[in-house]
Amino acid sequence: MESKSRRTFFQAATTAAFAAAIAPRSSAAEPAPAGAVAGGAFGAQLTPVPLPFDSRKLNGLSEKLLQSHWENNYGGAVKALNALRGRLSQALSDANTPPYVYNGLKREQLMRTGSVVLHDLYFANLGGSGGAGADLRTKIATSFGTFDAWEAEFRKIGLGLGGGSGWVVLGFNRKLRLLENYWMADHATAPVDVAPLLVMDMYEHAFAMDYGAAAAKYIDAFFTNIQWDTVAQRLEQGVVPVRG
Repeated sequence: MESKSRRTFFQAATTAAFAAAIAPRSSAAEPAPAGAVAGGAFGAQLTPVPLPFDSRKLNGLSEKLLQSHWENNYGGAVKALNALRGRLSQALSDANTPPYVYNGLKREQLMRTGSVVLHDLYFANLGGSGGAGADLRTKIATSFGTFDAWEAEFRKIGLGLGGGSGWVVLGFNRKLRLLENYWMADHATAPVDVAPLLVMDMYEHAFAMDYGAAAAKYIDAFFTNIQWDTVAQRLEQGVVPVRG
């Protein structure tokens, strides 16, 4: 499978995984990417998806930052999620495991799952020129009045999270048929029945190495490197017409 086709397949899988259980899949040709299940709910062992861009060539985001983010934060979340599945299986098979102990493991699973999927989406929507096409700009303007109004709100949410933690997500709400920007305090506060289209990591590990506490400069760099083709593909995957 060609690289572009592989990325398109993965983007579809992770978008669906954001709001629904992931259907079991496996591949004999290559390791299962993060977000694809091989072994079911208790046996899945995920592998990080390689960066879809040359980390030496992004504008305003250093190779050192990107590699550290990918390996330590994203890779660490994948490893933790793999370990949690084994712990959950053991705890469930032990009749003496208190429900509150089991639920503590489930909470950790929720957090790590959110981290893995959101990081998958984040890296996949980087590596572009930062310029959105006219058709996509029009669709976004349908919900926000103008494209600039959307961008102003997205940036403002990010600035509000700067110095702390969280995510900013432009998502398509399937129930409301609206494009909306969502504030997320952590990996577990994803809105219900929403397909994520554009994801921005506002945890300090995403920018502090390059910008210290200057979150606004990181947001500028993020916008410079958005891969808008990926955003457009996510919007096209099973999305009904947007409500104005």
